[in-house]
Amino acid sequence: MKTSDSRDIVRRTLNFDSPARIPRQTWILPWAEKKHPGWVSRLRREYPDDIVPSPVVYKKPPPLIGEKYTSGLFVDEWGCRFENPQDGVMGIVRDPVIKTWDDLENWNPPSETLSLDRDAVNAFCRDSDCFVYAGSWLRPLERFQFLRTMEQSLVDLIEESAEMKELLNRIHSHYLKEAELWAKTDVDAVALMDDWGTQTGLLTSPETFRRLFLPMYRDYAEVAHSAGKFLFMHSDGWITDIIPDLIQAGVDALNAQVFCMGVEDLGHRFRGRLTFWGEMDRQDLLPNGTKSEIEASVRLLFSSFYDKGGVIAQCEFGLQAKPENVLCTQKTWSRL
Repeated sequence: MKTSDSRDIVRRTLNFDSPARIPRQTWILPWAEKKHPGWVSRLRREYPDDIVPSPVVYKKPPPLIGEKYTSGLFVDEWGCRFENPQDGVMGIVRDPVIKTWDDLENWNPPSETLSLDRDAVNAFCRDSDCFVYAGSWLRPLERFQFLRTMEQSLVDLIEESAEMKELLNRIHSHYLKEAELWAKTDVDAVALMDDWGTQTGLLTSPETFRRLFLPMYRDYAEVAHSAGKFLFMHSDGWITDIIPDLIQAGVDALNAQVFCMGVEDLGHRFRGRLTFWGEMDRQDLLPNGTKSEIEASVRLLFSSFYDKGGVIAQCEFGLQAKPENVLCTQKTWSRL
């Protein structure tokens, strides 16, 4: 069960300061809520989270259309249009907000997201025993992709036009303001999300990442650390080549597909330098693994990453995951 010192356990983990146990968090996607409500209730009862996101409350609500995890059209606070073919997961953008660079002249980021209700956030933090991270994510690469579409954004990153750099600068400037707002609340961490990897490599060259995006990440880390906060980051895919850059930039905890990159190799290279915020393999093990395979994989994560801290028992209960494997994951962690 969760204890009242969850926040302290997570902080000790991040500082490699011998926490009383491994902190845990299960990302329960709407798909799991809909498909396996009984298992979700059991999981929350037996293995409650030590880490939770803050609710996002705006004084000026943005003009959203639809629901993020419901089939059909969803338009987010930036005006990006997501087409979703099924309930329980998020859709993709096919129609860009910025179709040509001429559209930049009359485009601005959403002012509504700068109306964060800090009192509401602080009240949530005050009432929670958990470690709380910001409920809205800083995501400069992904926002760039949503505004231009994935395909066009990759072309843009090759061409590196002056207009592309102007768009990235506007996105970053806006997210920097958001980071500063969250840093003034009582959350424990600011949150960053950009998917940089494919199954076998980076979406761009490491040099492109370092030239265009690494300075942004340094800015976010500086804002967080100056306020006494941690910087948590999520990134899917194979990103091994830029993990040293993320450490150098100031990322404290990284949620990544570690089985895609090789758990033992990551542990050999980065153990003690970064907290691995999960994760259990959700491509093969959670949908298809046996109980013994799940148990062995958890032990591998622990032996590879734990160094008086440095590892969080994070697991995603998402599309096609077997509920018994998700439960087994957290049960095994609780025994270590």
